Order: sequence, then structure tokens, then C-alpha cells
Amino acid sequence: MEKKTVVLGVTGGIACYKAAALASKLTQRGYHVEVVMTAHATEFIAPHTFDSLTHNRTIIDTFDRNFQSHVEHVALADKADVLLVAPATANIIAKAAHGIADDMLSTTILACDCPKLIAPAMNTRMYQNPVTQDNLKTLRRYGWQVIEPARGRLACGAVGLGKMPEPEDLLEAVDHVIRWQKDLAGLRVLVTAGPTREAVDPVRFLTNHSSGRMGYAIARAAADRGAEVTLVSGPVELKKPAFVQTVDVVTADEMFQAVTARAGEQDIMIKAAAVADYRPAQVAKSKIKKAAGEDGGRDLQLALERTEDILLWLGQHKRPGQLLCGFSMETENLLENSRKKLERKNLDLIAANSLTQDGAGFGVSTNILTLISREGEEQLPLMSKEETAHRLLDRLVDIRRQKRG
Repeated sequence: MEKKTVVLGVTGGIACYKAAALASKLTQRGYHVEVVMTAHATEFIAPHTFDSLTHNRTIIDTFDRNFQSHVEHVALADKADVLLVAPATANIIAKAAHGIADDMLSTTILACDCPKLIAPAMNTRMYQNPVTQDNLKTLRRYGWQVIEPARGRLACGAVGLGKMPEPEDLLEAVDHVIRWQKDLAGLRVLVTAGPTREAVDPVRFLTNHSSGRMGYAIARAAADRGAEVTLVSGPVELKKPAFVQTVDVVTADEMFQAVTARAGEQDIMIKAAAVADYRPAQVAKSKIKKAAGEDGGRDLQLALERTEDILLWLGQHKRPGQLLCGFSMETENLLENSRKKLERKNLDLIAANSLTQDGAGFGVSTNILTLISREGEEQLPLMSKEETAHRLLDRLVDIRRQKRG
């Protein structure tokens, strides 16, 4: 990533301490961070804190004669790749919405023509006040991205909306805007992730070890690269990715219905979910009990039936220009079985994922994939699932470019 400049506006609120953590994370990510504070913000946290975290001098006074440029707000605006105001008080929201420029931050805001983000943080009643909500609508109309506040206990003692989002969430928002090339802009991408659960009775179900991490990483990466992403997810214990429409399902049939209903409008479909191949032929209405007491009885015979093969259906109904990527997880003959699956299911790409290699498979943050297409194979090294997701998307972008000539 070429070094990008983030202008971080900090206004007067107790959430200023989170802005310091955010400035640190942005700097660690490799961004050049310029902090602009309001005078009220300096009552909550010293500018020297941001100086130390960003290795740049924090800017406060519009008329400070020690500035290298007498039009510092214009100089900042010229080099900003993104402007983020966090925390944003009702006062700065009102100024930004109506073009008031009476201090360094509001003047810089007015001079910036880069993408602009704002994270409101205030008392619940102030946030919900119709005037504040109208001002936020105005900002959205002018192209601002409003990062909705979190719900919880506020410094004033109230419980409700108004908490500044966590620094990790704000870092994710900045990354989404400027970190990645938008080579998927204008495309619709559907990703499936996680396991499915097939009920045996009201207590038990059949499932697998899939955590959903790989599919979630792909969905997040596609959104960061500009795609309109739909994630169809089985039951997982993961935070829903920002900037992605998530559709929650439980069973294989529910996933089949959710995917096939949306398939026709997609440009790229990536099926990373571990969908059950079989489900109980009948689901007991009450808990199945052991027979003949605790120490004896017959073994349970559980009849199974096949579920719909979602990937096969997608391959059979793939329209011209549409790309379809599947995953193959094997314990033996990985590449041979994956090549057969590529042909049989009419795929453009298959990601072969071995369960026998350390660092790959279920429940870990890394993966090792072999990307197989009709043009050839690429063995990826051990890397994070986030890096793996981008490498997979790189390959799909190449395939799409080749198909379009």
C-alpha cells in the first residue's frame, strides 16, 4: 500500500481517549496521520499525546504563526486521502452540515474534497434530537459516510445510542475507503460461509467444524475492493463484516433457497460454506430417548437423505459472464478430486484446501490453498485468511479480465 494520509479530527468529548487509540492503530497500519483538535478537545486530552502517537505535530489554532504554511487548512486538505472526525460532537456535525468554518477543524473540513467519515459520540437525547438527525441526513446527502454510534452506558450515566465505535471498527472503516484498489467496483459478489445445522430432534443436530472465517474474510475483502457483497452465512460466532449485507441461515435447504434466489443478479459467486451433504430423513418432534434404560438397549439407526447440491445447481444455471468459485476440502487425493469437481460442477476456479497440513483447515486464522482453474494451478503459501482472500480475488479478477478479452 502506498502511504496514505488520514486527517483525524478530534472534538471535545469523553470519547477522546478512544481517538488516541485510533491514532495509534492508524499509524501502526502504515497511514500518515495528521490530527486536528478543537480547543474543547484539548480539555480532555493533551495534544502531545497525539504528537507522540503519530510522530506529527497536532494542529489546533488556525492562526498559529509557527505553522509552516499560513494556509495550513488548505495544505492539509490537499494531502488528505480521507478525513475522519471521531469523536464528533453535535456541534461539529452542525458546523459541517451548514458550512460554518470558525476554527481549524471546521475550516479544514470545508476545504477537503476527499472522502469524509464522521463518528457521532454524544448523549443519547442529543444524538436523537431531530436537529442532529437532520444534520446527519444533510451530511449523507453531501457524500459523508456516517458511522453509526454504538449502544451502551454513556459517561453521563444514560444507557442508549451515542457511544463512539471502538477504534478497531473505525480503522476498518478507513481501510474500507482507502486501503485497497477498487478493482471490484460495480460488481455484485455473493459469498457463502460457515457450517449448516441439520436437526435430528429438538435437542440435537448434525454439523461440521467450519468456523466461517475464510468466507467472512473473502466477503470483507471483496467489499473493501468496491464490490456490492452479499454474505449468506450459516451459524457462526463471528462479528458480521461491515459494508456487507449478511443473510443468516441455519440449514442446507435455507442456504440453498437464499443463494438460488439471489444468484441471477451476481457477477461473482464464491461458495466457501461447508454445507451438509446429508440430513436426517425425519426430524423427531421430541427428544430421542435411550431404549431399555441407561445400560442397554439397541443402537440408534438414523436414516439420512441427500441435501441439494448448491454448487452443482449454480454451475448448471450459470449465465454468460458470471464467475463461479468453489472450495474443496479433502483428506486425500486433494488436487485430483478438486480438478474433477471443477469440471463436474462447471466452475471457473476451485480453492483446494487440505485438512492434513498444519495451519490450514477449520478453526485457525491461517490457510493454505491451491487455486485451480482451467488455465492452470497456483499453490499459495501459508498466510492469513485475510491475505488468502485477496489472493483468491486477484485470481478471479484475472479470470474475468481474460474472459472479457
